[in-house]
Amino acid sequence: MNKLKKVISLLCTFAIIITLGFANTSQVYAAASNNDDWLHCSGDKIYDMNGNEVWLTGANWFGFNCSENVFHGAWYDVKTILTSVANRGIGLLRIPISTELLYSWMSGNPNKVSSVTASNNPPYHVCNPDFYDPATGKTKNSMEIFDIIMGYCKELGVKVMIDVHSPDANNSGHMYPLWYGLSTSTAGTITTDKWIDTLVWLTNKYKNDDTILAMDLKNEPHGKRGYAKETPTDIAKWDNSTDENNWKYAAERCSRAILSANPKLLVVIEGVEQYPKTEKGYTYDTPDVWGATGDAAPWNGGWWGGNLRGVKDYPINLGSLNSQVVYSPHDYGPSVYNQSWFDKDFTTQTLLDDYWYDTWAYIDDQKIAPLLIGEWGGFMDGGKNQKWMTLLRDYMIKNRINHTFWCINPNSGDTGGLLGNDWSTWDEAKYGLLKPSLWQSNGKFIGLDHQIPLGSNGISLGQYYGTQNPVVLTGDANDDGLVDMLDCALIKQYILNPDTIINKQNADMNNDGEINSIDFALLKAKVLNG
Repeated sequence: MNKLKKVISLLCTFAIIITLGFANTSQVYAAASNNDDWLHCSGDKIYDMNGNEVWLTGANWFGFNCSENVFHGAWYDVKTILTSVANRGIGLLRIPISTELLYSWMSGNPNKVSSVTASNNPPYHVCNPDFYDPATGKTKNSMEIFDIIMGYCKELGVKVMIDVHSPDANNSGHMYPLWYGLSTSTAGTITTDKWIDTLVWLTNKYKNDDTILAMDLKNEPHGKRGYAKETPTDIAKWDNSTDENNWKYAAERCSRAILSANPKLLVVIEGVEQYPKTEKGYTYDTPDVWGATGDAAPWNGGWWGGNLRGVKDYPINLGSLNSQVVYSPHDYGPSVYNQSWFDKDFTTQTLLDDYWYDTWAYIDDQKIAPLLIGEWGGFMDGGKNQKWMTLLRDYMIKNRINHTFWCINPNSGDTGGLLGNDWSTWDEAKYGLLKPSLWQSNGKFIGLDHQIPLGSNGISLGQYYGTQNPVVLTGDANDDGLVDMLDCALIKQYILNPDTIINKQNADMNNDGEINSIDFALLKAKVLNG
């Protein structure tokens, strides 16, 4: 008799589905809360809203900073690539972008994209169908595509850090040392105020959506003092002045403006290139000395954006909002440039003694603030560069230093990428080096979203800490994580037969404590309207 009831029940379900029709196959997916994943800092660690420590680990994907105004690789399907990235445990995506592009968005005239395949012509050709605008038959603009990608990230449990990589949209824009002073073709001259305004605008746009958790204010401020008596004004410096090229002062101004719009956002602040030996009384007014080395040299060098010695003398001061400050050096190996600390048979200890500790590692060691190494990476040469990558990786793991690897793109000339030129095949050796430094536990990658697991091989932050609350997905009567016509059928069946097994909390569309024809009508309208 029970078997007969099950058969009749199943036939009823199919009959209802046929009655409702299959013409509309829209599905509504479960969405995470947009306001429960914000982070803050204490000492050298980063914590979630519940006071649980998190570890930010991920990689860079460039292109929005370039003349194409969109991810490189968008000639292939971006969602497919991003899904693979999430499945590989990359939980934080650092996205370089230009101030020029942000200005076009803020001004309401988003710059166009190039090198994008966008088609939705099944069964013949479908690639980046969400980027295709059926009304115009053309590719959507750069801001529309960016917003779509943020939606993909949310769906996959990936969080984002925006990086202002250059003032203008330029494939070599990182070469420019400052955050202002460059003339652009669509935004005029980029000023300090324009740089700040665009970041505040983006912060406001996403302040109720915690997909974007952090803003890296400027990529690699740099410049050398030189030998002239006159102090140059076209280099990034770090001191206690209010000069426009004082990166420390500019970063404080920008951070305060951003945090006035969203005090829960992390502000990520890189270093400079050179810092004077202040313990000897030298300042940015001190000319360099030709040929001077060691103690005779008045300056300490470093990678572009990598020198954070200034934090010791002049730390960023945002008052109570120092809880949102993360310092971010960049560090590279000899395949990018053969620095003096690579001339010996280097070890972790020699790297610390010769460069790392006084340049940036002391910030973590003395628990001044968290570190996030925004760029590190390089070629797998089987030699010195690979050795350096391994030593830095292990140091970051040991000290739980946050980081984003450079990079996903295969077209990075001096480092190569995690993906091959087909944007599909992974460099398994390079990924194998990176993988141990990605946040994981018991074979599962840990995401930064409290509700949505990281890709298909990960778990959510709530699952990891055992704090995940049940997700109420209104309309999901059969508890499969979707809201579709099957749920309509099940609610109608329940109305006819209250013994039908159903998730009553999800099925109660109007939250009146009953499941009836009103709930059925509300759900049907929701599904049909997408």
